[in-house]
Amino acid sequence: MSPILLAADLPRPVAAGWQLILAALVGIALIVVLITVAKLHPFLALIFGSLAVGSVAGENPEKVLKSFADGFGSTAASVGILIALGAMFAKLLADSGGADEIVDTVVGHASPRALPWAMALVGAIIGLPMFFEIGLVLLMPVIYLVARRSQQSLITVGIPALAGLSAMHGLVPPHPGPLVAIANLHADLGITLALGVAVAIPTVIVAGPLFGRLAGRWVVIEAPDTFSASGPGPAPADEVRRDTKNAVPAAIVRAAGSRNRRTVVLV
Repeated sequence: MSPILLAADLPRPVAAGWQLILAALVGIALIVVLITVAKLHPFLALIFGSLAVGSVAGENPEKVLKSFADGFGSTAASVGILIALGAMFAKLLADSGGADEIVDTVVGHASPRALPWAMALVGAIIGLPMFFEIGLVLLMPVIYLVARRSQQSLITVGIPALAGLSAMHGLVPPHPGPLVAIANLHADLGITLALGVAVAIPTVIVAGPLFGRLAGRWVVIEAPDTFSASGPGPAPADEVRRDTKNAVPAAIVRAAGSRNRRTVVLV
C-alpha cells in the first residue's frame, strides 16, 4: 500500500502540537482548582475541564459537549453495570461485617509503619482478578475503616491500596490493557504475566507506600463515616477500645497461662 494512502487515512489533529499540550495542561489545572479550591462536584469539574480543553484547542463548544456526552455514554454502557454491582457488593461487605474483619486483620497484624505496605498488598491481591472499577468500589470501605481506626491520614492509607490496584490492572493479564498488547504484539501470555508482576512490584513500592507516606504529610484528610456501622458521631465502645489499642504502639501484650488470659503491660 502506498505511503500516501496510509498518510491520508490517519486522523489529523485539530490544532498544533503545542496548542494541544497547552489545552491539556489548562484542562487538568482547571479540574484540580475546581475540585480542591471551589469544592465543585468532580463530575461538573470534568465537564468544565472538557470545555476548557476544547476551547483552548480551538474546537466548537457544541462539538466538545457532544464528544463528551458520546464518550461518557459509551463508558457508562460498558462499565456502568459493573460499577453498580460493585457498589452493591461493597455495601454488602460493609453491612455484613466483612469489611470489619478485613480491617481487624490488617490493623491487628500490621504496625503503624507497616500499615501502608499491608494496604498495598491488599490492593494488589484484589486488583489481580478484578477490574479496576470493581476493585476500587470494593476497597473504599476497607480504606475508610483502616484510616479511621489507625488514626492515619486517608492519603497515607488510600494511595498504597490504589497503587496496588492500578498496577495490577495496567501491567498484569488478564486485564484488558495487557491482553490488547499481547494480541497486537503476538507476545507470550505466560512471559507477559511474569514480566508484568516483576515490573508491578517496584512500581507499587514507589507509587504506593513510599509516595503515600510523603503525600500523607502534605495532605492530611480524616476518613469520613460513610461506611461506619455507627454512622456520624462518636464511635461505639468496642471500636474506641480497638482505636486506643492501635494508637498505643508501646503496649506489650503477653500471653499468660491459657490463650484466653492475657496481661497488658504499658511501657
